[in-house]
Amino acid sequence: MAGRRAWTAVLAVLAVLGAVPACSAGPGERTRLTVATFGEFGYEALFDEYESLHPDIEIVGRVADFESHHRGLVTQLAGGGGAADIVAIEEQYVPRLRQSKDKLVDLGRFGAHELRGQWAPWKWDQGVTDGGRFVLGLGTDMGGLALCYRRDLFERAGLPTDRAQVAALMPTWEAYLDVAGRFAAAGTGAKFADSAGTVYAAILNQAPENYFAADGDRFIADTNPNVRRAFDIAGTLGERGQTARVTTFTQTWNAAIKQGSFATIACPAWQLKLIREAAGPADAGKWDVTTVPGGAGNQGGSFLSLPAQGEHQQQAYDLARWLTAPEQQKKLFLSEGILSSQPAVYRDPDVLGKTDPYFSGAPTGQLFASSADRLRPVYRGTADAEVRPEFGRALGRIEDGKQTIAQAWEEAVRLAREAAG
Repeated sequence: MAGRRAWTAVLAVLAVLGAVPACSAGPGERTRLTVATFGEFGYEALFDEYESLHPDIEIVGRVADFESHHRGLVTQLAGGGGAADIVAIEEQYVPRLRQSKDKLVDLGRFGAHELRGQWAPWKWDQGVTDGGRFVLGLGTDMGGLALCYRRDLFERAGLPTDRAQVAALMPTWEAYLDVAGRFAAAGTGAKFADSAGTVYAAILNQAPENYFAADGDRFIADTNPNVRRAFDIAGTLGERGQTARVTTFTQTWNAAIKQGSFATIACPAWQLKLIREAAGPADAGKWDVTTVPGGAGNQGGSFLSLPAQGEHQQQAYDLARWLTAPEQQKKLFLSEGILSSQPAVYRDPDVLGKTDPYFSGAPTGQLFASSADRLRPVYRGTADAEVRPEFGRALGRIEDGKQTIAQAWEEAVRLAREAAG
């Protein structure tokens, strides 16, 4: 997820500086396994269940924000110590770690290849290297996209509120931009989107390539029309003052949700819980969910990997395999709204039948399953994690009125090319 669930950063210092050591179990002792994630993955109840099934195992979770988790992991792998037994890796960091696969365990050694059929083919392929022989990680969720919107603000602006009509109103991002203008003209006092960066990421993640070409990992951000289209649409929203200028997973974003400062957000399944918690019970029924412009897309998604420095690799693999098994993945969606990357899970009748009372009874199971089925994987270049932020910062400069779209684009491309190396 790029940056998904990263708002729960309360244990960031522990993840980077206070690594919990793995314990070697003696006679009658429990083996301690540490699991490091960025933000809450909803694993607490599953950890308790696994411990009850395996009395010889003790699980310790470590939670950090997105950047602290991944920066710390890179340092721990390079230094040969301090990493958890199981680590979550967001998809945009996987290409970089392919270059350091010697620091990770090949899960194929433990029979991971036999599990391949559990995942959508594109998800499995993201988590392997060396022509599929080396398994870097087992897939967890994906960020299938929908559009969350405030029914009350749409009504105040004289726009349709029925989710089917809202989807028909904005089948494309160009149409979304037009509706943003209509919304602004209505004078509701709210902005149409939370930030230009969120819109940009949603558009870009509907394209099969963005900053790098799948053929040869070449830098193509400056010539790829998909990148420029996303930047121009998002930049226009920012330039017109139609965004609330709040960055996802920050306290200002939470406050903007609470205050009803914006009307729409491209939302992956896992984000509904964040909106619900930020807005509070008083806003139940004000939000709804419909199809995202463009019909589908993906924002985020992770893998569970095992650092080679771990002392309990077999036990760690057994836990990672159990956490990513269909039974547990189904529980995570039904309880936490975290969408599995396994077709058998998101097509399960219980998943398809899930609705969300907070979001006006929206059929979230159907909406996100439909998005997942139409999802096209995005190629991530080796330097994706270094290049991507430059375009987000450029959009921020547009929103702040410091640069025009053309100026911000030129600077973003220059800095991105330098970051790509």
